[in-house]
Amino acid sequence: MGLFSLTKEIAIDLGTANTIIIHNGKIVIDEPSIVAIETRSGKLIAVGKEAQQMRGKEPAGIQTIRPLRKGVIADFNAAEMMIRGLVEKASSKSRWFSPSMRMVVGIPSGSTEVEIRAVRDSSEHAGGRDVYMIYEPMAAALGIGIDVVAPEGNMIVDIGGGTTEIAVISLGGIVSNKSIQIAGDDLTEDIREHMRRVHNVRVGERTAELIKMNVGSALTELENPPEDYIVHGPNLTTALPMEVPVSYQEISHSIEKSISKIEAAVLSALEQTPPELYADIVKNGIYLAGGGAMLRGLDKRLTDKIGIQFHVAEEPLLAVSKGTGVALNNVDRFSFLIR
Repeated sequence: MGLFSLTKEIAIDLGTANTIIIHNGKIVIDEPSIVAIETRSGKLIAVGKEAQQMRGKEPAGIQTIRPLRKGVIADFNAAEMMIRGLVEKASSKSRWFSPSMRMVVGIPSGSTEVEIRAVRDSSEHAGGRDVYMIYEPMAAALGIGIDVVAPEGNMIVDIGGGTTEIAVISLGGIVSNKSIQIAGDDLTEDIREHMRRVHNVRVGERTAELIKMNVGSALTELENPPEDYIVHGPNLTTALPMEVPVSYQEISHSIEKSISKIEAAVLSALEQTPPELYADIVKNGIYLAGGGAMLRGLDKRLTDKIGIQFHVAEEPLLAVSKGTGVALNNVDRFSFLIR
């Protein structure tokens, strides 16, 4: 793309937890999906990392909003502001000249027509002239490097912030899919609830997220266990400060229910898979993508439970965004893009 091109092309992985923007094959934005808005005027104050730093610390006149919940737009106005704000951030980094954009946006495979329309409208209002959509499991498959148009079955499990997308892909289409609203945010909420119930300590969303990243585990026995994580917070009864060491075994027990639901969804998707494709999946294994794929021991647990080898994508957090970038470069070739 030349500097003075009349159309800039961007790929957007619009996630519940993070939004990634790709331009010219490079990631130019990788920031939390959150905005800070002035409550009285409705004016945008901050977007992405800056807004995330304000989360849970904002005074009366400022509100932080996560526009996406469970993979879909929950606040249309905030989503539009967020997309526009992040695109402007990316533009200033790349010194783009163009007034109009061609966008490819990743969406959950279980999206309804109304939800697809909401994403399209938000993208168009944020400056998109040509807006294409791609289902996230398909994008994840492209990002991992799978030949999606081959006559062969491949299964993708994309565990994001708001939804877990499970899809069987063959001949450039999704043969069977399952989208459940159990994902990273639910694991975080499980940890918050556990800290409140077991330790009588109140922790915020960001602290629970840090606990998950530092000592989150799908297994109670790990070969290379992480050290206990020290949590600081107020006692729910006395409001006095507390210091609580948390182990990975403890967190494994606290998120057990949610992990079991993801397991059940994978089994359900396999049940719906045609026999010929099932044989391909057993041979090729199942690919894990999304932030949830980074949970310690998850691939081993699923492999042991289901009896099919699970492979964690090389960069699971970036699989969908990379695939969205591939789709952007091949808009005319891929018939599975929704226009």
